[in-house]
Amino acid sequence: MIKDKVVIITGASSGIGEATAKLLASESAKVVLGARREDQLRQLVDEIQSAGGQAAYQVMDVVNPSDNTAIVKLAQETFGGVDVIFLNAGIMPNSPLSALKTDEWHRTVDINIKGVLNGIAAVLPTFINQKSGHVIATSSVAGLKAYPGGAVYGGTKWFVRDFMEVLRMESALEGTNIRTATLYPAAINTELLGQITNQDVAEQMTALYQQYGISPDRVAKVVAFAIDQPEDTNVTEFTIGPTPQPW
Repeated sequence: MIKDKVVIITGASSGIGEATAKLLASESAKVVLGARREDQLRQLVDEIQSAGGQAAYQVMDVVNPSDNTAIVKLAQETFGGVDVIFLNAGIMPNSPLSALKTDEWHRTVDINIKGVLNGIAAVLPTFINQKSGHVIATSSVAGLKAYPGGAVYGGTKWFVRDFMEVLRMESALEGTNIRTATLYPAAINTELLGQITNQDVAEQMTALYQQYGISPDRVAKVVAFAIDQPEDTNVTEFTIGPTPQPW
């Protein structure tokens, strides 16, 4: 059941996060949206509310633990609890290791790994206490196979893959009934490519996405499918990509 579930979404101001927020709100979920860009968050919440949905937002950077704690508190104060957290914020500034873009390496780790850790740390006490909850995270096909130019990005997404599986296993062992779903998107048309500063990689990735890319609402539908499963059923992993793309 999606109806009346309270869903926190990070990276909600565009792409997969925005599409998921709209879809879940249209199915009567109560969505709590976090991202760095307030103008886009406000516009999205206005759009959802104008369509009869329920939504709230908070400007946040997932790198800051206090921002993650605050959005959980916002969900609890606004809608009375938290049922689902969708850890979706991420960046993909791919480049060859030989380019030594070390600032980008560290920023990628901060957002893609520490952002996930901070989100879990903020919500896990609530999920453990209520003995229920659903954690959904965006990994990537780069978390399933290696790609030149994607060593750091792919490494962060391999982390998400392992982390989510251990979370599922530990919850099962501890009897806390926390469900997990990990998403492995391929070429989905979002803003990820805009962060690539290496010209050669940017051109290659842009050509790939122009040839194959599909809409982020395709991923949103998978998120909705996972949430809609009965509470006793965990659907764990989804690889999502364009039908003609060989990945």
